[in-house]
Amino acid sequence: MTANEDTSKKPSAASLPSPPEPLVFFVDRSLGRKIIPGALREAGAEVRVHDEHFPQDTRDEVWLGDVGKRGWVVLTKDKHIRYRAVELHALRAANVLAFVLAARGDLSGVEVGQIFVKALPAMKKLCETTSPPFIALVSRDSKVTLIKS
Repeated sequence: MTANEDTSKKPSAASLPSPPEPLVFFVDRSLGRKIIPGALREAGAEVRVHDEHFPQDTRDEVWLGDVGKRGWVVLTKDKHIRYRAVELHALRAANVLAFVLAARGDLSGVEVGQIFVKALPAMKKLCETTSPPFIALVSRDSKVTLIKS
Protein backbone atom coordinates (compact mmCIF):
# COMPACT_ATOMS: atom_id res chain seq x y z
CA MET A 1 0.00 0.00 0.00
CA THR A 2 1.38 3.41 -0.90
CA ALA A 3 1.29 6.47 1.33
CA ASN A 4 -1.33 8.09 -0.92
CA GLU A 5 -3.89 5.29 -0.65
CA ASP A 6 -6.81 5.82 1.71
CA THR A 7 -7.24 2.84 4.01
CA SER A 8 -10.71 3.84 5.18
CA LYS A 9 -13.85 3.44 3.09
CA LYS A 10 -16.01 5.32 5.65
CA PRO A 11 -17.02 8.88 4.78
CA SER A 12 -15.61 11.56 7.03
CA ALA A 13 -17.86 13.05 9.69
CA ALA A 14 -17.86 16.32 7.76
CA SER A 15 -19.44 14.65 4.72
CA LEU A 16 -22.24 12.90 6.60
CA PRO A 17 -25.64 14.61 6.58
CA SER A 18 -26.69 15.86 9.98
CA PRO A 19 -29.64 14.07 11.56
CA PRO A 20 -32.96 15.91 11.32
CA GLU A 21 -33.93 18.11 14.23
CA PRO A 22 -36.46 16.40 16.48
CA LEU A 23 -39.95 17.85 16.30
CA VAL A 24 -40.97 19.95 19.26
CA PHE A 25 -44.70 20.10 19.94
CA PHE A 26 -46.02 23.32 21.49
CA VAL A 27 -49.20 22.77 23.50
CA ASP A 28 -51.44 25.84 23.38
CA ARG A 29 -53.00 27.06 26.62
CA SER A 30 -56.39 25.78 25.39
CA LEU A 31 -55.09 22.22 25.93
CA GLY A 32 -53.84 22.72 29.48
CA ARG A 33 -50.51 22.33 31.21
CA LYS A 34 -50.33 18.76 32.53
CA ILE A 35 -52.50 15.94 31.22
CA ILE A 36 -52.09 16.35 27.46
CA PRO A 37 -48.41 17.40 27.56
CA GLY A 38 -47.78 14.48 29.93
CA ALA A 39 -49.41 11.98 27.59
CA LEU A 40 -47.33 13.25 24.67
CA ARG A 41 -44.12 13.11 26.69
CA GLU A 42 -44.89 9.55 27.80
CA ALA A 43 -45.23 8.68 24.10
CA GLY A 44 -41.72 10.06 23.49
CA ALA A 45 -42.58 13.47 22.07
CA GLU A 46 -40.62 16.58 22.94
CA VAL A 47 -43.16 19.06 24.31
CA ARG A 48 -43.26 22.73 25.28
CA VAL A 49 -46.24 24.19 27.13
CA HIS A 50 -47.66 27.67 26.56
CA ASP A 51 -47.49 28.71 30.21
CA GLU A 52 -43.81 27.73 30.48
CA HIS A 53 -42.92 30.34 27.84
CA PHE A 54 -45.66 32.99 27.80
CA PRO A 55 -48.02 34.72 30.22
CA GLN A 56 -51.60 33.42 30.10
CA ASP A 57 -52.87 36.60 28.45
CA THR A 58 -50.35 36.63 25.58
CA ARG A 59 -52.21 37.31 22.37
CA ASP A 60 -52.22 34.43 19.90
CA GLU A 61 -50.51 36.41 17.15
CA VAL A 62 -47.58 37.10 19.52
CA TRP A 63 -46.92 33.54 20.63
CA LEU A 64 -47.60 32.17 17.13
CA GLY A 65 -44.80 34.35 15.77
CA ASP A 66 -42.36 33.23 18.45
CA VAL A 67 -43.29 29.55 18.22
CA GLY A 68 -42.96 29.66 14.43
CA LYS A 69 -39.49 31.23 14.62
CA ARG A 70 -38.42 28.41 16.92
CA GLY A 71 -39.78 25.82 14.48
CA TRP A 72 -42.13 24.29 17.03
CA VAL A 73 -45.29 22.47 15.95
CA VAL A 74 -48.50 23.93 17.41
CA LEU A 75 -51.20 21.74 18.96
CA THR A 76 -54.46 23.51 19.81
CA LYS A 77 -58.17 23.01 20.07
CA ASP A 78 -58.89 26.57 18.93
CA LYS A 79 -60.89 25.74 15.79
CA HIS A 80 -61.30 29.44 14.97
CA ILE A 81 -57.58 30.13 14.57
CA ARG A 82 -57.88 29.46 10.86
CA TYR A 83 -60.63 32.07 10.43
CA ARG A 84 -59.25 35.04 12.39
CA ALA A 85 -57.25 37.21 9.99
CA VAL A 86 -54.66 38.44 12.50
CA GLU A 87 -53.88 34.95 13.77
CA LEU A 88 -53.88 33.41 10.31
CA HIS A 89 -51.47 36.12 9.13
CA ALA A 90 -49.16 35.48 12.12
CA LEU A 91 -49.29 31.75 11.47
CA ARG A 92 -48.37 32.18 7.81
CA ALA A 93 -45.72 34.84 8.42
CA ALA A 94 -43.93 32.63 10.96
CA ASN A 95 -44.26 29.41 8.90
CA VAL A 96 -46.16 27.63 11.66
CA LEU A 97 -47.14 23.98 11.42
CA ALA A 98 -50.42 23.70 13.33
CA PHE A 99 -52.67 20.81 14.30
CA VAL A 100 -56.16 21.66 15.50
CA LEU A 101 -58.30 19.19 17.44
CA ALA A 102 -61.54 18.87 15.48
CA ALA A 103 -63.71 17.23 18.11
CA ARG A 104 -66.51 18.35 20.38
CA GLY A 105 -65.60 20.12 23.58
CA ASP A 106 -66.92 17.38 25.86
CA LEU A 107 -63.72 15.30 25.83
CA SER A 108 -61.62 14.89 28.95
CA GLY A 109 -57.94 15.79 29.00
CA VAL A 110 -57.07 12.10 29.05
CA GLU A 111 -59.18 11.49 25.93
CA VAL A 112 -57.62 14.45 24.09
CA GLY A 113 -54.17 13.23 25.09
CA GLN A 114 -54.96 9.78 23.68
CA ILE A 115 -56.19 11.33 20.42
CA PHE A 116 -52.98 13.33 19.94
CA VAL A 117 -50.76 10.40 20.96
CA LYS A 118 -52.47 8.12 18.45
CA ALA A 119 -52.12 10.85 15.80
CA LEU A 120 -48.38 11.41 16.46
CA PRO A 121 -47.11 9.22 13.59
CA ALA A 122 -49.41 10.92 11.06
CA MET A 123 -48.56 14.39 12.42
CA LYS A 124 -44.84 13.67 12.20
CA LYS A 125 -45.20 12.38 8.65
CA LEU A 126 -47.15 15.47 7.57
CA CYS A 127 -44.48 17.71 9.11
CA GLU A 128 -41.78 15.84 7.18
CA THR A 129 -43.61 15.88 3.85
CA THR A 130 -45.42 19.24 3.77
CA SER A 131 -43.79 22.64 3.62
CA PRO A 132 -44.84 25.19 6.21
CA PRO A 133 -47.02 26.94 6.93
CA PHE A 134 -50.02 24.69 7.27
CA ILE A 135 -53.04 23.89 9.40
CA ALA A 136 -54.25 20.32 9.77
CA LEU A 137 -57.20 18.91 11.66
CA VAL A 138 -56.95 16.00 14.07
CA SER A 139 -60.29 14.21 14.35
CA ARG A 140 -61.69 12.29 17.30
CA ASP A 141 -60.46 9.04 15.68
CA SER A 142 -56.93 10.60 15.36
CA LYS A 143 -57.16 11.00 11.59
CA VAL A 144 -55.03 13.92 10.38
CA THR A 145 -56.29 16.04 7.49
CA LEU A 146 -54.42 18.94 5.90
CA ILE A 147 -56.80 21.88 5.41
CA LYS A 148 -54.65 24.96 4.70
CA SER A 149 -51.15 25.47 3.48
